[in-house]
Amino acid sequence: MSKTTKLFDLLLYVNTKRSFTANDVAQEFGISVRTAHRYLLELGEMGVPLYTEPGRNGGYRILSSRVLPPIIFNEDEALAIFFSFQSLKYFKSLPFEVDIESASRKLLARLPEDVKKHVDNLETTLLFWNHKRDIETPLLKNAIKKAADKSIIEIKYQSKQQLTTRTVAPIGVYTNNGIWYMPAYDYQNKGVRLFRVDRILEITDSKKEYPFPDTTLEDILYSYKITEPVHLYVKLSDKGMISCKDNPYFETSVCVNTDGKGGFIEQTIDQRDLDYVSRFFMGLGVDAEVIEPLEIRKTIYSMARDIQEQYK
Repeated sequence: MSKTTKLFDLLLYVNTKRSFTANDVAQEFGISVRTAHRYLLELGEMGVPLYTEPGRNGGYRILSSRVLPPIIFNEDEALAIFFSFQSLKYFKSLPFEVDIESASRKLLARLPEDVKKHVDNLETTLLFWNHKRDIETPLLKNAIKKAADKSIIEIKYQSKQQLTTRTVAPIGVYTNNGIWYMPAYDYQNKGVRLFRVDRILEITDSKKEYPFPDTTLEDILYSYKITEPVHLYVKLSDKGMISCKDNPYFETSVCVNTDGKGGFIEQTIDQRDLDYVSRFFMGLGVDAEVIEPLEIRKTIYSMARDIQEQYK
């Protein structure tokens, strides 16, 4: 086995260990203890974050920010990773500490010259853009950890209306449009609620024991369970159809009228979504007319009167 191969295998070995001795390395690779020390020294010079602990029970430890062994990507894989890095620039907060520019430079430095030129051309013509939010989310990493550990926690939460303390079971964390959200089972309200992580002011472990909910983040994001069905029927103009097709909530329910002019939506929604649906169609103005349910019609009428009063 060549020295280069041994160093590569040694890099894999130390990345799987919290601590080890030169004797451990010598036995693992069938080399002398002196050679093991020399190889470990070379790894340190290569940038692997090793440090030694002197004394009888000493040895080597690797810092928590471990260096990954070399990974070989093909051109398309490298480009996909590079531009994925670029899309992260638009997030104010990330669940991991990473210098995006540094990671991009390291990846770019390993690419062949012709591929580097290709990347330069693509950077001016290809962009995975997100609206950049200037919202700090200091408890993001903590929220993710508690969800991963299936911990029951107490949070201080600042909603639009008030500051409350909730006992919740965080099911996961996801991002949408630059904002981080945490679906969690709320034990006071006996149901899953959605919390903006940037509005969580404090997280502490609960002193009480509760059963953890039998659901996953995927269940919440990809399943829509209707518990209180409401029939929705809406007339749409051509512009209203375009707006509804742009909304994931309605996009699959938009139908075109038989004469090709305008269209309609007819679907079953849940009672809990009435406020959202009312506000959405209020925003479409004359390009949408809700026929059913009557409750939404009344809500939109009330909102329209409030706006009229405000602008008198």
